[in-house]
Amino acid sequence: MAKDSIVHSVIFNLKHPQGSEEENRFIEDGRAILTSIPVVQNFKVYRQVSPKNEYAFGFSMEFANAEDYETYNLHPLHVSFVSERWETEVLNFLEIDYKEKDKDEDTSET
Repeated sequence: MAKDSIVHSVIFNLKHPQGSEEENRFIEDGRAILTSIPVVQNFKVYRQVSPKNEYAFGFSMEFANAEDYETYNLHPLHVSFVSERWETEVLNFLEIDYKEKDKDEDTSET
């Protein structure tokens, strides 16, 4: 991962019953739609296996830099996925966007 790259992760629960066709369709549609956006790198889908948190799934992807991340956020496929699918099918979520921390960075701001 390059110094300027950004990791974008969302962990979430769906409104659909576990193992349902609707759940599987959401996950596979998310994978297909979001990976078709050219700036998305290393897209992964995760299923939660730990009882330590309440979320069932995760999407994670990388962007080469802040410009690519902004391009993704504004891309018509992302915007339509969020408005047509995410907002109607996701029960709750947590979004995390982060960059690799330099060893020399001041840690007092964390």
